[in-house]
Amino acid sequence: MKLDAVTTEYRGHARDLGRHAAQSQDIELVVALGGDGTVNEVVNGLLHDGPDPGRLPRLAVVPGGSTNVFARALGLPNDAVEATGALLDALREGRERTVGLGLTSGTPGSEDESVPSRWFTFNAGLGFDAGVVGRVEQQRERGKKSTHALYVRQVVRQLLGEPHRRHGTISLERDGEELASDLVLSIVSNTAPWTFLGNRPMYASPKASFDTGLDVFGLSRLSTASVARYGTQLLTSSPERGPRGRHAVSLHDLTEFTLHSKVPLPLQMDGDHLGLRTSVTFTGVRRALRVIV
Repeated sequence: MKLDAVTTEYRGHARDLGRHAAQSQDIELVVALGGDGTVNEVVNGLLHDGPDPGRLPRLAVVPGGSTNVFARALGLPNDAVEATGALLDALREGRERTVGLGLTSGTPGSEDESVPSRWFTFNAGLGFDAGVVGRVEQQRERGKKSTHALYVRQVVRQLLGEPHRRHGTISLERDGEELASDLVLSIVSNTAPWTFLGNRPMYASPKASFDTGLDVFGLSRLSTASVARYGTQLLTSSPERGPRGRHAVSLHDLTEFTLHSKVPLPLQMDGDHLGLRTSVTFTGVRRALRVIV
């Protein structure tokens, strides 16, 4: 194969490169070496004009970040050299998979109506978890290294500063029907696991899959007792069993729904903090992109 290597130089550069590849007539494969944020940019570039798996270049991911959820969810090793070997074997053998992705957009009639659409590969969140992501990004901008210990510290700080921990402001609606309300935390999953703590997978929505629509896990209370209960359940979760309880909401295989909030809340996608929103519409798009596995 003929390989052109390009180093990204600014935020959004990987998206621009992905868009160029999608519009090119002679690029068959895009390899993203980096973390989940880099992969997200590449995917948004490839799908700038919408999904078309038969026409668009295929995507391969070499993990180069701190967590690499998307690559690991595809079954790739978390080591860059080992993953490269696995991808080369897959290319020789012609192994690929067409995966579904999540798409967010501004909700018609809301103040966020004009917000551009954006794709995500493994998860998104409105509320508490997005606030944690924002805190981690602030620490990284100050020179702190992105580690799992840093995430744990920011979870504690976000919890202590959460003004709506006992009565949330988020509601989930589908086709005009309210499926859940008063949520403090809302995690949208496109695959399982939700994330990793070191080498430990954590399953917020164990049934989530690249082959189905989107899953939602929500919590309506984050009291000290609730955090201890659901935190322990997440740490001990498995592909067969996720968090459960009277303050938990679990929904599976949704095609389209909207999260509304009474107050502006932080939004994250694939671990990237995207600012404050009051309303976000989510769509699960099946068979959106071909990936090498």
